[in-house]
Amino acid sequence: MKIAGLQSPAASTLAAVFALFLCVTVALTQSQIVSVRPGHNPVYDELEKVPEKARSRPNPLEHDPDAPVAGEKLFENHCAECHGDAATGGKRGPSLRAEEVQQSSPGTLFWILTNGVVRHGMPVWSKLPEPQRWQIVTYLKTLASAPSQSAPPGAR
Repeated sequence: MKIAGLQSPAASTLAAVFALFLCVTVALTQSQIVSVRPGHNPVYDELEKVPEKARSRPNPLEHDPDAPVAGEKLFENHCAECHGDAATGGKRGPSLRAEEVQQSSPGTLFWILTNGVVRHGMPVWSKLPEPQRWQIVTYLKTLASAPSQSAPPGAR
């Protein structure tokens, strides 16, 4: 093989390494292991994979004034360890204040909470009673309008 006027085993090895690098880069980008959008966390792509039937499921506690406060307490006990006390993200879980999460339907969040995202480290919470899962969803939806520095609904 001849590269830039050189013909040697080193040039052949260099060409092979470069070709392998290109193949791996293309494969990772296509499999979405590597995000092609700067600043985008690929875990949020899981929100788009939720079945349509689940997405359109309404939150039965949407107008329950006690649900966000109860949801906050449940969040503190079950979710804050990974997602941070203010839901801004932690060592193991992404921010739940992110636009991708806040623009998701309550049904989408309920489905993710119920089924987890095991390959990204989020456990399945289907054993938590359904009303409690909806309370957490209700609390999460209040975060869209609450700055992360302010007190959460239960602390006001």
